[in-house]
Amino acid sequence: MSFKSTKLFVGFFVFLALISTSLLSIKASAQTRYTLKMKDGSVVTTEGATVSVRKGQEVTFKVRIENVSDKDGQNAKDGGKWPFALSPGMWVVHRNEVRLFKEGNKAYNGLEMQAEDGNPTGLIEYLEGHHDKMAHGVFNTPVGANAPAPILPGGAYEFTFKAEPGMHLSVITMFGQSNDWFYANAPAGIDLFNNGKALSGDITRMFNLYDAGTEVNEEPGVGANQAPRQKGANTGTDENGKVHKEKKSVFYGKNGELFKVTITPEEVM
Repeated sequence: MSFKSTKLFVGFFVFLALISTSLLSIKASAQTRYTLKMKDGSVVTTEGATVSVRKGQEVTFKVRIENVSDKDGQNAKDGGKWPFALSPGMWVVHRNEVRLFKEGNKAYNGLEMQAEDGNPTGLIEYLEGHHDKMAHGVFNTPVGANAPAPILPGGAYEFTFKAEPGMHLSVITMFGQSNDWFYANAPAGIDLFNNGKALSGDITRMFNLYDAGTEVNEEPGVGANQAPRQKGANTGTDENGKVHKEKKSVFYGKNGELFKVTITPEEVM
């Protein structure tokens, strides 16, 4: 697996532009703190600007994914250090659940490619073949960069999309320097509106660390079949396992120490 920009992957990492016209800028007049009850049963408290919309109105959202991990690196068992990274990934906006993966089942719909190599091509092809009317795209170029790459400590990805009440957001990105780990929200998606209010603020805790079950795990950051050490994409010993939360990892439940995801409603139409 390699995160380097090569001819093999350049064609894969293409943003699907969202064209917007006649947008009316809005300025939030106050900050608020409110609780969201998500479809998966979780309860999340967010802080941010309050944007209220009516049914049928579209809101433009911006999502920022930042690598806030220690710049000195993570500790390896041999005493060495390695940098935490997040790979290019994909997003999709949907009303009903989009089954990009299912816990307890084998990886499908391109998940293996995303989880092992940080390549969202397979997932995007699945969406375009089965859910082509859903807004979707990839994030692959760090803010301030001019070429696809993973984000290392201090780096960030950003993307924008439009949605209206009743819609949800799903995002998947790879835990870099792992064999097949990835971060994703619950399959039902993240509710973008709650009682007419657009979601705003820190949504980092809405993501879980999963193991795709497609490749035998090695110690993160040092495995021979992990970027940037492996010889090529789709290498490593097949695991023939199933998708599951990687609760045994020391990184499970430590999202806030590694990355931060924020969502901001910017414009309403």
